Parts: sequence; structure tokens; C-alpha cells
Amino acid sequence: MAVLLEGSRVLGLCNMSDEGLASCKPAVAKATPEKPNPEKPTPDCCKALEGADLKCLCGYKNSFLLPSLGIDPVLAMALPAKCNLTPPADC
Repeated sequence: MAVLLEGSRVLGLCNMSDEGLASCKPAVAKATPEKPNPEKPTPDCCKALEGADLKCLCGYKNSFLLPSLGIDPVLAMALPAKCNLTPPADC
């Protein structure tokens, strides 16, 4: 996961801070016997997603990275719509 330093602000993946990514993780986590259903995205998650580069995030759709981090790619790609954001047309 690339992290860039911009002034005093740390940017994580696709213009989402590490805190923003962490706030979205419960909404995109792979199902487990203990948690078979994902949580709804929090307001903090949706706020972080508003400033994200959604086309960049789409680039991870078929990547091994998401599952290796415990993220369900299908849930991740559905997250913008759950936050009332328009995903890129070609995602």
C-alpha cells in the first residue's frame, strides 16, 4: 500500500488516509462465521470515500491485494453506491 506525504497530511491508498481506510474496513470485510454480514458504511467512511480517487480504487477490483487484506472486492466495489456516490462508469 503506497503512502505519500503531502505537506503535513499523510495520504494512503488512492487519496484515502489510513484512518479513512480503517473506517471503511468493517463495511468491506470478508464474511466470517462470526460476522456473516457486512456492516453499513459509517459516515466517516463515506466522508473519506468522497475525497478518494474512485478510478484508482477501481484498479484494485481484480487485485490479489484486497483479499490478502481481508477485504471482499465485491463489497468494496459496491461501497460508493452505499455512500450515495457515483462510481466511475468503467469500474
